[in-house]
Amino acid sequence: MDTAAQGILTRDEMESRRLLAAQDLQRGLTQSQVARKFGVTRTTASRWCRALSGNGMEGLRKRRAPGRPSRLSADQLRAVSELYNSGPQSCGFNVDRWTTARFAEAIQSRFGIRYDPDHVGRIMHRLGLRVRRKNRRRVPEVIYANRFAANAPRLNVPEQSHNVA
Repeated sequence: MDTAAQGILTRDEMESRRLLAAQDLQRGLTQSQVARKFGVTRTTASRWCRALSGNGMEGLRKRRAPGRPSRLSADQLRAVSELYNSGPQSCGFNVDRWTTARFAEAIQSRFGIRYDPDHVGRIMHRLGLRVRRKNRRRVPEVIYANRFAANAPRLNVPEQSHNVA
């Protein structure tokens, strides 16, 4: 692995990168050399070196991700995906488009688990049911023209008289 691949790495790929870096650190490469080789900051390479010297290779292995476990089981998440694909009308709504509030209501009525609509949006995104869009303000196009061109619009500007006395 000469350079780090661009993009987002999985947890397994990150662990593999840390373990390869640890081998290089044990062979005598400096933290700066390891940082350049793996495309990370020197601070990250220093953190890896500290973990290696403190806990050995086990200090660089992946750990369980922190955070509260999901209230929906894996089977329920699959059912949530099916629920989304069946559409809001199948859940008793009079519309044909999901909103996070409607979807939260459908999840609560089906599974008895209440989620905040904002969190339902995250669940939808994680399941690939919704693509996040950035709110972009549309900037009106400004047309710049040469005011001295023959086809330029005339502005209502009073002509100045050049009276020389």
